[in-house]
Amino acid sequence: MELKDLGYNSTLEMYRIENKLDAFEVGRVIAEHRERYVVKTETEEFDAELIGNLRYTAQNRHDLPAVGDWVAISEFGLSKALIHAVYPRHSILQRQSVGKTGQIQIIAANVDYGLIVQSVNRDFNINRLERYLTICNAANVSPIIVISKIDLMEEDQIELLINEIKGRIKNTPILKLSSQSGYGL
Repeated sequence: MELKDLGYNSTLEMYRIENKLDAFEVGRVIAEHRERYVVKTETEEFDAELIGNLRYTAQNRHDLPAVGDWVAISEFGLSKALIHAVYPRHSILQRQSVGKTGQIQIIAANVDYGLIVQSVNRDFNINRLERYLTICNAANVSPIIVISKIDLMEEDQIELLINEIKGRIKNTPILKLSSQSGYGL
């Protein structure tokens, strides 16, 4: 696997060189667990933590790594690494933290497409769909609506539902699928 397979590009490489980070290895955060991170490189996954300077100079949550971020790391020990810098983000999915007034929860960074999946069963809610679209649009993420479990409805009912969505939500791709029948997969 190469870094470009994970989304690394020439803009990130230019940032790396301009900021003298070329002495460090490049990795992408693929998981976060309370200030501990799993970082994927071309060859390995590392359990990583922040260097003290990065941790203590962070003014808010946006200054710390999130899932999807590109980071400059150095290895130490067996499958362990230190994160020295976070590369600039081109998008960030975030929401208000549950139960914590004024705090933001970062869901992911550097996301290109957001798949918003809802089943056609009784849990379908177009207002919820619009809320998720708002999050995607605010984050500069291209949304794609995926309507699942279409095997639970008749074709004419599905078309009515799709037309209702298209009536309220413009210019967003809508995909239909059923894992039961294999349609759309």
